[in-house]
Amino acid sequence: MAAIYQTPRSQASNLHRIAKRSNWASKNPGVVLVFCIVFLVGLGIVSLFIYRRVLQKKAEKEKFETTEGS
Repeated sequence: MAAIYQTPRSQASNLHRIAKRSNWASKNPGVVLVFCIVFLVGLGIVSLFIYRRVLQKKAEKEKFETTEGS
């Protein structure tokens, strides 16, 4: 089986392609900030629904316990 050897020129080319990547987030900080804000707002809305659901279940449980005990 023949081995494939890279020439020094192709190795340098590959290294240049790997090392020369641009950072999209650093070029667009406003978009990243908007993504973070949208995520936090969404997380707050979801946590609000979960909190209301927990309070509702707790109120139903207390209502059931008080009417059974009477």
